[in-house]
Amino acid sequence: MNFDFSEEEEAVKELAGQILGESTSFDRLREVERDDDGPGFDRELWASLAEANLIGLAISEDLGGQGFSNLALCLLLEQAGRNLAPVPLVESVVYTALPIERFGSDSLKKRLLPKVISGQSILTAAFFEIGAPALSRKARTQTTASGDGFTLSGEKVCVPYAGAADRILVSASSADGLGLFLIEPTAAGVSLERQETTAHERQFVVKLDGVNVDADDVLAVPGRGEEIIDWLEPRAATALAAIAVGVAAEGLRQTAVYTSERKQFGREIGSFQGVSLRAADAYIDVEAMRSTMWQAAWRLDNGDTAIKAAAVAKWWACIGGHRVSHTCQHLHGGIGADVDYPIHRHFLRLKHIAMTLGGANEQLSSLGGTIAAEARAGIEPGAILQ
Repeated sequence: MNFDFSEEEEAVKELAGQILGESTSFDRLREVERDDDGPGFDRELWASLAEANLIGLAISEDLGGQGFSNLALCLLLEQAGRNLAPVPLVESVVYTALPIERFGSDSLKKRLLPKVISGQSILTAAFFEIGAPALSRKARTQTTASGDGFTLSGEKVCVPYAGAADRILVSASSADGLGLFLIEPTAAGVSLERQETTAHERQFVVKLDGVNVDADDVLAVPGRGEEIIDWLEPRAATALAAIAVGVAAEGLRQTAVYTSERKQFGREIGSFQGVSLRAADAYIDVEAMRSTMWQAAWRLDNGDTAIKAAAVAKWWACIGGHRVSHTCQHLHGGIGADVDYPIHRHFLRLKHIAMTLGGANEQLSSLGGTIAAEARAGIEPGAILQ
């Protein structure tokens, strides 16, 4: 594999870093969070990303995007993580827009995706349920899809930005299997309830009571949703891993600056052996997070399912992110535990990513199950990260 970035990918990284770096700050982040009447994300920043055509980075040129690689998208997401950017990139693009582009009808794609690319609207997805794993084709969702025209009933939790979304992608089951449907949050039978979250992200409980779905808003009829979830799962895990790399790398950078300036016993604390060893361990963790994420992204771009590679990348995002965030807090001393100090937000964001779409134990379980299934099918175990 080749980890040299193309000129276009380098340009994406530079442009994303410039826009996100200039438009985000700790004060701006808190301002967005405290605006209860706002959408829960930075509309001005979202508009700036749209103007630079970064929202449509990985969407085809035919629909108004740039048609760039999944690796380029991960470079954008890494910059979003580095700046703790309050924008729904993963939710609107990865969870929803990309599956619509790949599996949706021409009319559905042309109706929804240009508005997402231009920043006029956002999309989100409702996969989580109490007691059921999210984003798994094996999950027995309690949300039901009944009737020939499909009527949805059930309850989804932890739905990000549902109050500001134009469409919500909902997973629901019938006797025929799993289906995926797009609904409007203002439709009859839909009710939203705000939730408190670890990283202060705007999330909702979405209750569905006999919600009718138009034929044009069916992404997958029951029995066809499993294929889409199989396609989406490694992409979502890799996207979250990319954000985690940015969050962890920036947290460690800020910690390096702090320990090079903070003095104790007449010298910078970064010169103490115990501090330098912890920082070195954190650096190794960040690089492991980065390399496994890049491998998963590269494999996705080169036609692999990347199921195992994505699980490994997400595992490192969970475990490496945990260790790095604790190191950053500890090396900041008492101020590292202050919830109003910026470094604490890196801890919260990494914890939030670890809990989204399955933590470290869930990734190990998935990886082990995949390897065992391949062994039963007579597949050699050598190519472990395909």
